[in-house]
Amino acid sequence: MRTIVIKLFLCATLVNVAVADGKKVFETYCWGCHHQTAVAFGPPFSEIASKRSAEEIRAMIADPASVSKVFGYKRNAMPAFKLTPEELKEITAYILSYKPKEKSH
Repeated sequence: MRTIVIKLFLCATLVNVAVADGKKVFETYCWGCHHQTAVAFGPPFSEIASKRSAEEIRAMIADPASVSKVFGYKRNAMPAFKLTPEELKEITAYILSYKPKEKSH
């Protein structure tokens, strides 16, 4: 039981670190067009997180022109970013941290 608690704690800590590092990536690359919960030039992270999977988010950041076509958008204004795999993981975790919480009945 103690081992399970320790593993859960470590996982939660790693997720929090990824989210914190993702905020740094956001501040470097994304803040000009996206806000966390308000509409700016691009959609807010809360909207993106409610509609897209982690894989779709990573693909859109890495190759927005191609993914926009797959999603059925008529145009794409988002530039492609050359992020490291770690930065891509971090910004994805940060975006998904804004996913609306499920309401229990």
